[in-house]
Amino acid sequence: MRLFNVRWIVFLVCLLVGFSMAAPKKTDAQIKEQKTALKKLETDLAKKREELAQIESEEKGVLNTISLIDQNLNQTRNYIGELAKSEVMVQRVLVQLAHDIDSLDAKIKVRKETMKKRIRTLYVNGRNSEAQALYKLMTQEGNPDRQAYWVHHILYNDLQEVNLLKRLVSERDEKKQQEMAHLSDLSTLRNKKAAEEKGLVSQMSGQERMLTSLKHDKEMQHRALQEFERNQKTMLALIKKLEEKRKKEIEAAKKAEAERKKKKDKKKPEKEITKPKKTIATSVKGPKCMPLEGEIISQYGLQEHPVLHIATRNLGIEIRGKRGGMVRAAAAGTVVMVSEIDGRGPSVIVEHEGGTYSVYGHLRSIRVNEGKEVRNCEEIGEVGDIASLNGIKLYFQVSEGTQTVDPLQWLKQK
Repeated sequence: MRLFNVRWIVFLVCLLVGFSMAAPKKTDAQIKEQKTALKKLETDLAKKREELAQIESEEKGVLNTISLIDQNLNQTRNYIGELAKSEVMVQRVLVQLAHDIDSLDAKIKVRKETMKKRIRTLYVNGRNSEAQALYKLMTQEGNPDRQAYWVHHILYNDLQEVNLLKRLVSERDEKKQQEMAHLSDLSTLRNKKAAEEKGLVSQMSGQERMLTSLKHDKEMQHRALQEFERNQKTMLALIKKLEEKRKKEIEAAKKAEAERKKKKDKKKPEKEITKPKKTIATSVKGPKCMPLEGEIISQYGLQEHPVLHIATRNLGIEIRGKRGGMVRAAAAGTVVMVSEIDGRGPSVIVEHEGGTYSVYGHLRSIRVNEGKEVRNCEEIGEVGDIASLNGIKLYFQVSEGTQTVDPLQWLKQK
């Protein structure tokens, strides 16, 4: 019976150990993933800060500087949020480890008491009685299998007790090492978060000083307005270039068709082979889609710029976004440009049937390539804050030919 009980104890301890280690292992994997994400954020943040320091030292464009300051602020806030998330995860693991260590300490104490009692029993009775029992079992007549079982039973009990205690002590030592490592990680995370929070206050003060200077410094306002207008002209020039290219392609197609008909008329009539027509995008007169769900923070046309506080003419609208928000094609069409555009950052331009173009700027990531045909509401990228002056947002512009139109009115057309 005693051997049976020891085996059950070992089984139950292993079972409990398995349950106790399952959750920490899962959490440790999450912490590892979070560490990888934090390293990437740290690398990106370091690059942006280096760019900002370079621009500030070279005294380059006002809009570029404001944009980079704003991006740094957003990335710093995001980084602090991820540090806080990591801190909570590590704290949870530490609570679980403390619970596991206490539980193992209690089990070790019980096993040590059992061992003490066994040693006392051996000291009082000696091992002669067990040696005699073993000798008797090995020399007496009877069932050999049963004799072997009882020899194993006598020798195996003490070995199992010792091994069980070793296993418990080894596991406790391992968890104690994990606890020390996580405590070190927690201290590092808290120090980083405190430093970033202090730096964030400094960055916000710097941004406020620059925006205040912009309000009162006429020279700075003039430079900012020149940059803004230059960016607007660049945008219009891109659309003009795309429209000219489209018209040339139409003319070339017409000439090719005329040549084909001319050659056909000279030849004898032959059985005409019908060729499959090239699929074109659905007409923009069909259904349209809001490219991003969010607040409209800047309208189309003449108005006061929300950051520069000077009168500007907007070629499109701006929609407030959230990190991770997906940008969708406002209507079916063909991607004709994927590029970094001054004042708009990473952008996508989609051509719709009839020479209408929709522009999507300030994208954090882009999921389409030039030449791809997109469906209405198809995801084309993720909203971001690159080249933005005031946080995460989408720049959305619509041009019919080379003339810009109010995107909100265009979206309402059926």
